[in-house]
Amino acid sequence: MTSRTQQINYKGKVIFMMDFSNLRDKNEIQEVISESIIFIRSQPRGSLLTFTNLSGMFFNNEVRDLFSTFLRGNKPYVKGGAVVGLSGLQQIVYNGLMKLTGRDIKSFSNDLSAKEWLVGMN
Repeated sequence: MTSRTQQINYKGKVIFMMDFSNLRDKNEIQEVISESIIFIRSQPRGSLLTFTNLSGMFFNNEVRDLFSTFLRGNKPYVKGGAVVGLSGLQQIVYNGLMKLTGRDIKSFSNDLSAKEWLVGMN
């Protein structure tokens, strides 16, 4: 795993973190997605808690399509997901992605709220 993907232990729960913050290049975004796919899809179904930071990340239609495919494929493995760093247009695109992919990844204003919500899942 690179510094952009890692497992953390928060209050006794393992959370897989993906950091897309400030990425401006589609290839860099794809690299983090590809690395994340390898880990996520090797986990037992319905077992994984994920935390994603999208602060300042570049978003266009190509990136939206990358995330759409990524999110759909991860659905069977993820028990709960949280995201931080959405603003303005990103939030609108994100809401559309949730509908398009059938996912329910909660959006939070800060890391602590997101992690607390994840560890509170049963």
